Amino acid sequence: MRPPFLPCFHAGSAPGLPALLMRFCLPGWRWTLALLLLRVAPALAQAAPNPVEKIESLVTFGAQAPRSSGDDNHTQTFFFLVPSTERRPVYIRIFDPDCGGELDAKVGAFDTRTEFSLYGGEGTHSGAGATDPRADLPALAAPTGRLMQRQVFGVDPRYDGGYYNFGPLNPLEGELVEQFGGRVFKVVVRGLSGNDGNLYRFFLSSSPGLSVPLPGGNIFTYKYCFRIPAGPPSGRPVTVHLYPFANERVISIKQSNFDLDQTVQLTIFSVAKNGHSALVSGDARWASSQLPIVTSEHGLSLDFRLVSRSPIFNDAVFYVTDQYDKALPFFAVPLGGVPHYRYDIDMKIHR
Repeated sequence: MRPPFLPCFHAGSAPGLPALLMRFCLPGWRWTLALLLLRVAPALAQAAPNPVEKIESLVTFGAQAPRSSGDDNHTQTFFFLVPSTERRPVYIRIFDPDCGGELDAKVGAFDTRTEFSLYGGEGTHSGAGATDPRADLPALAAPTGRLMQRQVFGVDPRYDGGYYNFGPLNPLEGELVEQFGGRVFKVVVRGLSGNDGNLYRFFLSSSPGLSVPLPGGNIFTYKYCFRIPAGPPSGRPVTVHLYPFANERVISIKQSNFDLDQTVQLTIFSVAKNGHSALVSGDARWASSQLPIVTSEHGLSLDFRLVSRSPIFNDAVFYVTDQYDKALPFFAVPLGGVPHYRYDIDMKIHR
C-alpha cells in the first residue's frame, strides 16, 4: 500500500512566542532559529518526508543488504522537536513500520527485521556523535540519550499500511535544546537482519489516532536515506527537494551524496543561488562538492533539487556539512519557507 496523500496547511504564528523568547534570551542565530521554528508551524503537516519534499518514503535496509541498495550503513536517525511551552501528550507515529508489504522493497523472500528505538532526556541531541552523519557506528552501538521505548518489526500485516505509535509522550522527557526553542526526542532506525528495504514515514502528532500537526513542532535529520520515485512512462522528470538550514555561522557547505547512480541532476537554489550545479555519485559510491554561502542566505533554508528521468526508483543517502565539518539539519518543514531566488540580489552582486 502506498502512503496516503498528506494535507497542507497555511502558515500561522504559534502561541507563546514572547514568553519563549524572554525565557531563553537567545543570542544571534539561535534567536533567529527559534523564531523561524515557531513561525513555520502549522505551515505543513509535520511529516517526514513532508509533501513539499516530494520524496516517496524514508528507507532502511536490512543488515545483509549490499551498499549498492542505496543504504550505506543500515541505520537512520530522526529528531522530533516539541515547543518548550507544550505540555500536552504528544505522539510519534510511524506509517508502515513492518517490512513485508506492497510498500516495501522485497529481495527474495521477506526476511528483514527493523528496530525502531525512541530516545529522550539528556544527550539525545547534545551527546557525542548524536548529530554526526559521518559516524559509521557499529550496528549495535548504543545511541546517546535515554532509551524510552523499542519495537522490532518483521512481516506484520497489522502494520502494513497502518501506524504504530510511540506515546503518549510527556514533552518534558525530551532534551531541552535552547537553539531550537524546544525539547527534542529522537528515533533511531536500524536494519537488524535480512536484505530487504523497509519503507516508512514519520508523523509528529497531538493525537494518537490522527496525524494532527503540533503547533511549533518540526521534524529534522542530519542524514537522509530516502527513495526518489520512479519517473512516469511519459518520460516526464521527477523532482525531489531537500531543505538544509544555514545559520549565521555558515560561510561554506559541503554536500555529500551516496548511490545516486549518476541518473539525477543536482542543482542548488536559494535567495542568492539560481541553480548551481553540484556533483552526484555513482553506484554504491560517495561524491561531494563545496559551495560558498553568502550573508543573504543566513537564517534560511537552501533548496537541493534532484531531478530524475529514470523509469526506476532509486534509494540514496544525503548529508551537508559546514566549514567546521558540522552537519546542517534538514527540516521537514523548511525554515523561512521554500526558498526562491531574488533577482534583486543578483543585480546588486554584479553591479
